[in-house]
Amino acid sequence: MKTKLGVAALILLFIGGLWLVAAPFAVGYQPRGDEWTDATVNDLWIGGLLAGGAFVTLVVYAADALRELAHRGRHAVDSSR
Repeated sequence: MKTKLGVAALILLFIGGLWLVAAPFAVGYQPRGDEWTDATVNDLWIGGLLAGGAFVTLVVYAADALRELAHRGRHAVDSSR
């Protein structure tokens, strides 16, 4: 249960980071063709860091889960001999 909650939180954090990156342009508070405002730069940095960190953590978690499954499968094959 804790694992599902943690993965769900990471997915929400990833989506939130993506929204922060897209928000200045989707909402329209960054004027088209103008120099980027401080708020836009802040949203891009913070959103990129949040999305990137959540993505890396999800990939590490998935790799660990696959490693565990491979270990269990190898153990099951060795036991059946």
